[in-house]
Amino acid sequence: MELAWGRAAFLCDGVRTPIGRYGGVLSSVRTDDLAAIPIRALIERNPGVDWAVLDDVYLGCANQAGEDNRNVARMASLLAGLPPSVPGSTVNRLCGSGMDAIAIVARAIAAGEIEIAIAGGVESMSRAPFVMPKSSTAFSRENAVYDTTIGWRFVNPLLKQQYGIDSMPETGENVAHEFRVDREDQDAFALRSHRRAVAAIESGRMGQEIVAVPVAQKKATVIVERDEHPRADTSLEILAKLPTPFRKGGTVTAGNSSGINDGAAALIVASGKAVARHGLKPRARIVASAVAGVEPRIMGMGPVAATRKLLAHAKGAIGDFDLIELNEAFASQALASLRQLGLPDDASHVNPNGGAIALGHPLGMSGARIALTASIEIANGKARRALCTMCIGVGQGISMILEAV
Repeated sequence: MELAWGRAAFLCDGVRTPIGRYGGVLSSVRTDDLAAIPIRALIERNPGVDWAVLDDVYLGCANQAGEDNRNVARMASLLAGLPPSVPGSTVNRLCGSGMDAIAIVARAIAAGEIEIAIAGGVESMSRAPFVMPKSSTAFSRENAVYDTTIGWRFVNPLLKQQYGIDSMPETGENVAHEFRVDREDQDAFALRSHRRAVAAIESGRMGQEIVAVPVAQKKATVIVERDEHPRADTSLEILAKLPTPFRKGGTVTAGNSSGINDGAAALIVASGKAVARHGLKPRARIVASAVAGVEPRIMGMGPVAATRKLLAHAKGAIGDFDLIELNEAFASQALASLRQLGLPDDASHVNPNGGAIALGHPLGMSGARIALTASIEIANGKARRALCTMCIGVGQGISMILEAV
């Protein structure tokens, strides 16, 4: 496999918050405060870095309708204690936002424009607000209210006519039907995700990427240190009893889908020059990334298109990877993607520490979480080359290659 970019960009230290359930332990934390937590942790953990020369901060965020409005990357940077001279930019490629933020920084380093930046992502889906459009006529007594947690709002009629506005679960059903992924396989995949995640938590592996979050409650401050979403008590029998509310006779359930969650992640991305200057320890090298589009109604197949595009660019093959981090938006799309890429349903090198079905999927954060997880596996000597890939709402996919240094 060939290095596809110019100057090398390295993933160095990185950290994330635990992932909370919708309305769960992190729901009282403002989005901008949540994003500041991993940035502040990086500052504290890397006293040798001259933070005054940090070139930029890029954070992915899919919503941006509430406390994440007005450039949450900039607000979080200031709240975290970075100097006001450090700029910030918020990236929105929906589910792929956090990974896209890393790719943007890596390309800027490769082009010689910057030396060091923070990249990551945040989403508080619990705190996503309701929004109202302006009235279409003067003195109107009618209006609408949209929930911005996830999915379509302010729909363009032309887009609806041409491509439809299938909800995310409906796209999961579309993929299950078109690629013949049955309910039993989806539930088995979901169970593996939970079991792997629980094992990673119990072994202490998951703790390597998490910074604790203090949450003020009425009587005391609670320290949140573990992901809230994984279930140790689930089983195939429990999963099989769940209804399929998204389509009559369907296969997609709450149990074989990712959750609606809260969380934030941040990583230091640096050039070789910056690594030496600031005394950083690279965990992995960013080799290349790619994005691709697919039909919105089967958005879950985005990883296939993006990965094929990336492998063609890097002159590689799917067998080159000893680690694959695939975002599990739905078990149906994860399985269909694996099969299209020629991988077995239960491949041990795919999401070995569990995926989004177990951990959750805070939209803007997930891509950064995936890259962070892969970089730690590489740094721990568990892999030499990793593929990180995920589907994106409205029909896109993003993929990234990481290598051991």
